[in-house]
Amino acid sequence: MADMGQPSAVKIFVSYAGPDRPWAEWAAQQLERASFKVELDAWDWSAGDNFVLRMNDALARADLVLALCSPSYFARDRFTTDEWASVLAERLDSSGRRRLVPVRVAEVTPPLILQAVVTPDVFGIPEHQARQVLLQAVTRPVRPVAEVPFPGRPAEPTDGIRVPGSRPPIWNVRRRNPAFTGRERQLAHLREQLCSGDRALVQVLHGIGGVGKTELAVEYAHLFGNEYDLIWWIPAERPELIGDHLAALAVKAGLIAADSATPAAMEAIHQHLRGRSRWLLIFDNAKRRDDLRPWLPDGPGHLIITSRNTLWTGVAQPVDLDVFTRAESTALLQTHLPDLDDQNANRLAQALGDLPLAIGQAADMLAETHVHVDTYLAELRTHAADLLSDGQPPSGYPAPLAAAVTVAAQKLAADDPVAGQLLTLCAHLGPEPIPTDLFTDWPNVLPASLAAVACRPIALARTVGQFGRYGLARLTETGPLLHRLTQAVLRDVDPDPASARLVVDRLLIAASPRDGTSPEWWPRWTQLLPHILAASPATSDNASLRYTADSAIWHLFARGDTRTALPLAEQLHAEWTDRHGPDDASSLMAASTLAFGYRQVGRYQQARDLDVDTLSRRQRLNGDDHPNTLASANNLAVYLHQLGEIERARELNEDTLARQRRLKGDDHLATLASANNLANDLRRLGEPERARELDEDTLARQRRILGDDHPDTLTSANNLANDLRQLGKPERARELDEDTLARRRRILGDDHPDTLTSANNLANDLHRLGQHERARQLAQDALDRRLRVQGVNHPDALKSAVQLATYLQALGDHEGARKLELDAQARRRQARGGDQPPRTD
Repeated sequence: MADMGQPSAVKIFVSYAGPDRPWAEWAAQQLERASFKVELDAWDWSAGDNFVLRMNDALARADLVLALCSPSYFARDRFTTDEWASVLAERLDSSGRRRLVPVRVAEVTPPLILQAVVTPDVFGIPEHQARQVLLQAVTRPVRPVAEVPFPGRPAEPTDGIRVPGSRPPIWNVRRRNPAFTGRERQLAHLREQLCSGDRALVQVLHGIGGVGKTELAVEYAHLFGNEYDLIWWIPAERPELIGDHLAALAVKAGLIAADSATPAAMEAIHQHLRGRSRWLLIFDNAKRRDDLRPWLPDGPGHLIITSRNTLWTGVAQPVDLDVFTRAESTALLQTHLPDLDDQNANRLAQALGDLPLAIGQAADMLAETHVHVDTYLAELRTHAADLLSDGQPPSGYPAPLAAAVTVAAQKLAADDPVAGQLLTLCAHLGPEPIPTDLFTDWPNVLPASLAAVACRPIALARTVGQFGRYGLARLTETGPLLHRLTQAVLRDVDPDPASARLVVDRLLIAASPRDGTSPEWWPRWTQLLPHILAASPATSDNASLRYTADSAIWHLFARGDTRTALPLAEQLHAEWTDRHGPDDASSLMAASTLAFGYRQVGRYQQARDLDVDTLSRRQRLNGDDHPNTLASANNLAVYLHQLGEIERARELNEDTLARQRRLKGDDHLATLASANNLANDLRRLGEPERARELDEDTLARQRRILGDDHPDTLTSANNLANDLRQLGKPERARELDEDTLARRRRILGDDHPDTLTSANNLANDLHRLGQHERARQLAQDALDRRLRVQGVNHPDALKSAVQLATYLQALGDHEGARKLELDAQARRRQARGGDQPPRTD
């Protein structure tokens, strides 16, 4: 440790939590003025640095670690815990001192392990005393050389820097919100932006209503109040009153008499601010930039504007304020509701969309009424507008959420009726970005006045822009994004929800791709899926919408997202069967989709039962040659194959293929699917040459019709490679499997089940060619991915484990192979239940 008697040789690292940054900067400045060498992340580290490495290096370099103790500092989820704990664990130096120097910057009880360590306070005392406490903490105690001041005589600060938490002499900001939580990144960003230049930098905090713009500005003023000599809050919602608020500032600053005219007051305050720094003006809830532009002073101070409006080009730099993070939401809820457990806090935060105003309202209501979380959430689902209109708004908000949304929507509709129409439609879509081409591409579905605007993309963009100006939506590159609670309130107050719902259904049906399996359409399905689900297809009487929803679920299965798709498939099947009966076309469609989902997760017996029932109903309702009947026969044959009933599967596939060829021709995709299935049966029945001939013909047709990269084409290529391997041609199989694996990785991704199947097949080829180590590496990677994506008991994962054990045996790792086989057998017995996993080829 450096000599504590020579400050210039002592290196001090300042350890602090994000909310205590003003204290950190103040302490660092005092230490540097006392000739200590100080490292502070906010001053010395650059954006993009590896935070963990920089922190470790700083701790290693430092002679002392100054720990600024506060409630935030001791939060367990912060890096500060690692910082102080690691330094505290060190041995004392030769003089009996520790490197850790804790000081309190707020009222807090340190952890038990620190309570025996002297922790002086630098808060709640005059600035000059705080400086003295700080310097004494990092040096050995010494007797004073200068005269000790008489305690009854007030002391003057030695410079213009005030202790954090103090207020400037000219100040009118309201009381700090004691429940304010989180927003550390936004506060730090705002501070950095305001301090990044030498002229009056204007920052506008904008976002949807209820996101906490005003609260953030209030917190900033209190947090950094010591850095300013003047902070003045100006309500800007009514532009005609801004002059009066600035005149009051001029009077408070002693620039004019109380009875001076507004023009004289403006001239005085603008001239005063032009030649000074260390001032902050906050214009709260401004509506338009042109209303505010004449009132903004020039000079080296700081300006903050809060506004719902996003259009501030040429006036201010935007700071987009979004909803809380989930951790911030749950922290605020549990601050107000100490008995609320993590699970229910998360449920509430999710249902409220992490919107700060809604989180605050919910916390207040639950604290007052003590109703159960389930009761609150049920009411939120059915009567959002009523629930979010009750009671007083939380501190800092002018009105409850429902009232604020309703008033803003009414003003929008009055100023721009077409924008009001569009907003109502958007309220019936999902809480995700709404693609604007949903309206531009199908204007014939829209009301006449809105259709006239939608035909002109720029006109529609201007209309959508109105949502942002009224704080009713965030604007994204895709389209407007409405918060789920904004939508819920707007739906509740919609006088004719059925008409809006009908228009939205028609738009979604028209916009949805017909093919859910082709990767080229997956981005479009991703855009539309949340809006299709928001249309409540489970309870819809629109058969076309139900078909669209089923296609959307097929898209999820096709891209390998079974975890999302299967619960949706189960829900729709149950709802449609209950509402429309098991013979309804939608119910049978849902049954086929659900059966496919069961097959994907290895629940083969359930899949078989569903498809047996579906085929029987379709044969009775539609006849043996109907396309839907043949599709069910094709599906059932797949599941019979998976359950080991290969001969029955072959018979069914031969009959289905003959019917498909007669009715649809050799090149129809349904015909090719049946041909694929039949070839699989032939291979399993020991007829690989017949399988090869059928697979080669199918692959050639699919390449010509669908292209080389279509998933169905790649399935045929995979099947043909299996034929070649069984025919004793592993080199040809390897070439085809390598090409198929490369294409599947590029198109489907590394973790898609089909990609992993190709990886296992290529490993099999390599093993047969004597490349056991390459085979092991590929099989191990495939198994690891299957365990993570599909689960430890999935039949495909068990098959991969057995395959890997074979390669370990070939490499001489007999013990590893035995353990893997025994584990796979145990998991197969555990997972079997009523279903039989597929036999390994």
